[in-house]
Amino acid sequence: MRYRRAYQDGGCYFFTVVTARRRAFLTESKPIAALRDAFRRVRSRYPFTIDAVVILPDHLHCVWTLPADDADFSLRWRLIKTAFSKRAGIALPCWQPRFWEHQIRDATDYAHHLDYIHYNPVRHGYVERVADWPHSSFGRCVQAGLYPPDWGIVAPALPVDIGRE
Repeated sequence: MRYRRAYQDGGCYFFTVVTARRRAFLTESKPIAALRDAFRRVRSRYPFTIDAVVILPDHLHCVWTLPADDADFSLRWRLIKTAFSKRAGIALPCWQPRFWEHQIRDATDYAHHLDYIHYNPVRHGYVERVADWPHSSFGRCVQAGLYPPDWGIVAPALPVDIGRE
């Protein structure tokens, strides 16, 4: 069976990307710098908006919005993974070969996925408060007025089928 992705020009997507063999290296300083650089380089050539992101030791989640005339998120992920692998100083392979994507359906689905992303470090036991995780867009979302600074003290109610890890 062949997996078919849902490509839509200007689409908004939730992604999960996992390290090879779930090796926990993403939150070390050199890999973080390499990942930021990879995102920056790819976005300069193939623009997209990162609406939300969380980077955990062995996986990351993010929500992207693509330009109105472009649907090729697979190209972007391939380039990001490749650029990261060349610069991170990690034994290859760095990534699982595929990634999980979900096309955001509406404003409620968008809000649920942002909540899932930002609450993920608490869910995995890395921190007790969402605001304490440094590798997340939560602070940016607080500044934008999307969340109060103390959000996540109580676990958000999320649909059971959200997220892939």
